[in-house]
Amino acid sequence: MNSIYLHSVVENEHHNPRQLSPLQTPDYLLSFQFSSWYPTFSSISIKSTIIRPLSQAFKEYLDSDGIFVPEGSENVPAESSPSDQEDEDDAAVGQSFSFPDLDERIRQIIKEYGAIFPKLNFSSPKDASWVLPPSSPLKCTSPSDVYILLKSSDFISHDLSIDAVFEGCQCDSLNLPSYQLELVLRKWYPIDRSREFRCFVREGRLIGISQRGTNFYDFMNEPQTQNKILETLQRFWGDKIKSEWHGQQDCMCHILLSVFTQGSSTPKLRIIDSPLHPLASRNAPAYQHNMLPMEALALSSGRDINDFSDLWKNEIQQSLNDDD
Repeated sequence: MNSIYLHSVVENEHHNPRQLSPLQTPDYLLSFQFSSWYPTFSSISIKSTIIRPLSQAFKEYLDSDGIFVPEGSENVPAESSPSDQEDEDDAAVGQSFSFPDLDERIRQIIKEYGAIFPKLNFSSPKDASWVLPPSSPLKCTSPSDVYILLKSSDFISHDLSIDAVFEGCQCDSLNLPSYQLELVLRKWYPIDRSREFRCFVREGRLIGISQRGTNFYDFMNEPQTQNKILETLQRFWGDKIKSEWHGQQDCMCHILLSVFTQGSSTPKLRIIDSPLHPLASRNAPAYQHNMLPMEALALSSGRDINDFSDLWKNEIQQSLNDDD
């Protein structure tokens, strides 16, 4: 591990900062949005550009029904050719949204970085990575890639509503602080998932480290490797982050609370130590529930593959008949 980078302070994959601390104040939550911490840690983080303010039309696009590409956002204009009614309808919907200024800004950043991956204030569209080539997950080379990735994500919906962002806050709902949606474009590069770790901090002390993914890596069972991980990340935390982090001093997952109460002076390392580990990844793709319509998931409940196939075909045919 010759180099270490701070990937994010808190990224809303399935969670948000409210689940990491009881300090549910607006200032606490906003200290975790990207623009709050990136300027301080930009030298040790992935090169990124924050775009804001964003137009109301762009927010409406992200919050609108359906998945479609805004007009003019693709790098290569589509050639005219006969198409079915569905394609024509999609094109008509796409033309109702157009962001030429934002398109140009994104293209400039792509030219500078080579390729990018997007996120919003808190959330990454990791659940929608399947819409782009699996060989290069989340890699965007055009504005349309950015838009379709965000549009296909359920995770980012958290960031679109001020009510969702400050839900459960210990404050007057009528006096919430200003919240501004931001589009973050980060330089894309292939990441070795076996070198990603999540660190847990309580009262300004690093108490735990865990691998970020759920794959089993045999080499992580080696004591020498585990010691190297602990030593390197402890040094990185102490030298690069601890003295510069001016937000709240608690950032931890509830499963490590017992580690803190035991008074251990050394962070605990948690890894997937066996292919049979309860959390170890199986063959099913991550976020597979986001790859199917909600109707399909509902129909599949309690049915075998043959019953589901017949029923789904009937549903599609019924929908076509209704359209006629």
